[in-house]
Amino acid sequence: MHKKVVIIGDGCFPKKEYPRYLIRTADVIICCDGAFNKYMRNCNSLFGTERLPDAVIGDIDSLSESARRKYQDIIIHIDEQENNDQTKAFTWALENIEDISDIHILGATGQREDHTIGNISLLMEYARRFNTEARGINVEMVSDFSTIFAVTDSIELNCGTGRSISVISPDNSLKIKSSGLEWPTDDVVFDNWWKATLNKACSDTVKLEFSHRSIAIIIMN
Repeated sequence: MHKKVVIIGDGCFPKKEYPRYLIRTADVIICCDGAFNKYMRNCNSLFGTERLPDAVIGDIDSLSESARRKYQDIIIHIDEQENNDQTKAFTWALENIEDISDIHILGATGQREDHTIGNISLLMEYARRFNTEARGINVEMVSDFSTIFAVTDSIELNCGTGRSISVISPDNSLKIKSSGLEWPTDDVVFDNWWKATLNKACSDTVKLEFSHRSIAIIIMN
């Protein structure tokens, strides 16, 4: 059976129904170190009862000594500092959970702009490093306001007319021909993050044609 994994970060815990639905219907719930207390405070409103996450991952510096003892069976202590807790959780999931079909990352944005920017940009790192598209693993960052994902090549999005769409790429050699967008991206030079943001779908389907295999972030509101 294909498994759906939710990773919860220490940003803004979701209040809207869709991201909370993703938590309720996940096969595996992983809390980053700092998010555990927020998750536990929201358990009753999510499930009607206490439902422990399947794993709490990180350097565990955000948990009290008593919490470390009480929840030791689900704590996975990863002390290295080269990667943040989101990446530690993501890597652990791919290495330890079989038959993953979806990874939804929640609580990755809000509160601190530097963490928000870093966490969003990591989606591109995951797509390149773990080759998730080719492996058929759907990876999305979901908040109360948007759905964000990385793409490495041309794509067709069935997003619905009127949907707000932003395209961000760090590759200034990349050209993206578009159809279905109110403002075509054909002549955009991706030399700054804002260059193809705040666009809008003018048809139900948006097509983005890459000049070469590269990397980009799609943000849909």
